[in-house]
Amino acid sequence: MASNAPAQDNLFGVSDSFTGRFWNLASTSEGDVRALSARLEGNDTLARLLALRGVDADGVDTYLNPTLRTLFPDPFSFADMEKAAELVLDAIQDGSSVTVFADYDVDGGTSSALLSRYFRVWGRDLGLYVPDRLKEGYGPSPEAFRALQQEGAELVITVDCGAAAVQALETADEIGLPVIVLDHHLMQGAPPPSAALVNPNRADDTSGCGHLAAAGVVFVFLAAINKVARARGIEPEGGLPDPLQWLDLCALGTLCDMSPLEGINRAFVRQGLKVMSRNANPGLRALADVSGIGAIETVYHATFVLGPRLNAGGRVGDPWLAAKLLATDDRAEAIALAERLHALNDERKAVEAAILDEASTQATKALEHDPDRGILIASGEGWHPGVIGIVAGRLKDRFHLPSIVIGWGEGLGPVAKGSARSVRGVNIGDAIAAAAKEGVILSGGGHAMAGGLSLEPEQLEGFDAWMTGHMAAFSDARAAARELFIDAVASPGAATTDFVDQIDALSPFGVGAPQPVFAMADIMVTGARTVGANHTKFVAEDASGRLECIAWRTKDTPLGDAVVNGAKLHIVGRLKADEWNGRRRVQMEVIDAAAT
Repeated sequence: MASNAPAQDNLFGVSDSFTGRFWNLASTSEGDVRALSARLEGNDTLARLLALRGVDADGVDTYLNPTLRTLFPDPFSFADMEKAAELVLDAIQDGSSVTVFADYDVDGGTSSALLSRYFRVWGRDLGLYVPDRLKEGYGPSPEAFRALQQEGAELVITVDCGAAAVQALETADEIGLPVIVLDHHLMQGAPPPSAALVNPNRADDTSGCGHLAAAGVVFVFLAAINKVARARGIEPEGGLPDPLQWLDLCALGTLCDMSPLEGINRAFVRQGLKVMSRNANPGLRALADVSGIGAIETVYHATFVLGPRLNAGGRVGDPWLAAKLLATDDRAEAIALAERLHALNDERKAVEAAILDEASTQATKALEHDPDRGILIASGEGWHPGVIGIVAGRLKDRFHLPSIVIGWGEGLGPVAKGSARSVRGVNIGDAIAAAAKEGVILSGGGHAMAGGLSLEPEQLEGFDAWMTGHMAAFSDARAAARELFIDAVASPGAATTDFVDQIDALSPFGVGAPQPVFAMADIMVTGARTVGANHTKFVAEDASGRLECIAWRTKDTPLGDAVVNGAKLHIVGRLKADEWNGRRRVQMEVIDAAAT
């Protein structure tokens, strides 16, 4: 596929890398860089990186040193927050039976665990309900609310779901079951009936906190309950609960839900990682132990080691496991739950790998037949709905095209379920909603970067044709999605631990606060070898020095093959410091390469 930028304008002239991208050096105002450099005692590198992240001279201190004291919002600036806090405190004082209805992902699990731990300090038990992904789908249903009422629930709190569950909330209203919604998902129209609906993304909310994950909303909610309790002059024996001790759960939910690391989220994660490293939560400690990482100290540990294991229960096993693990204080129970989740994650990886292999084959054949098609749709009988979203993301990352993966079959129901992931500039949620409106599929929607859908297997061919035609209008946006922005040019010799420490001053890294990407030119590759199942490790050398590198999941890919062949390459990646046997060293995680 041709680049939409002239080769001479691309960094190092790279217009078609081994991953099919063109490289451009990110640009920013030199005036902004100078102003930032003056605030940073002449550190031009850090100044440029901050400018590229939209930080100005006045915002440097807050960005580099985010604190809850500075950034924590007024809880009562959230619509319905005070009402919700009053209702929950009433229930705590009255001894009413309260159940939390949680989503089955990490954000739902951390949110429910925050509430469970808060109630426990007051000497109250909190019931738990987590829907089954296959049997019930996402969010509350009328049947679930009826069942909870029959089981004795007098108040239900939904976390990480509920804001769009109009039919379920109308049913709860009809049967007299009060429901408090604590959510963060986008809303349209007037709020559905509820006892209170706290969501920074509801139309009339003025908190300015729409970037929060559900765990962040719940953490602010705990502060609101404490505020109401102080006003009433009441507290449990031993004093009011201190939510700061559970900031690890808030950080974990924020990271795993890919919430943008801006404003208070930066403080949640920066301070929450410190709490997490103390291993005070028995569930997290047990999960870290079975994962082989010891102390949990980094965003990587939380997002890519713990996160997938916590999600595994909701994807291919028991959806209650994560919430139970995060809420328990029993070491033996924590170990048993952690081992179960670890085993389910291994099962999830095996299922995912098999589906990804077949889906990649389908995608490759589709592009061979039509190189200009603007979307990839792969489908298969028996493809588990718990992993199709992950596979869609892998296809999108590999081919730089919007991707939809669909599965159906025995045990999964006769109706096919699909999950979509998109590239910037192509709103996949709107496209799916339009297909549903025209009757091409049964139902579906989502947002710009992700979506979900349902259809009959017989509708697959027509859906593929409709989406291919629809995506023809986005050719420029699809080409732009192949652009790889690079923060700065570096060399192996410059990649010292001191240099990486300067970069780490920008942490935490995540959505909205990306880890800096560096390019290195004319690198000689030596010592290439495969490590693990499909990773490639090698040494990058030039006149300035040597640098250890690893390229994840690149075996038998154009990038991996180029490295193994020992060619002279331009490389792009992220730098990080590792400690091994008491020695601290720098490694580059290579994300792309191109021929010189």
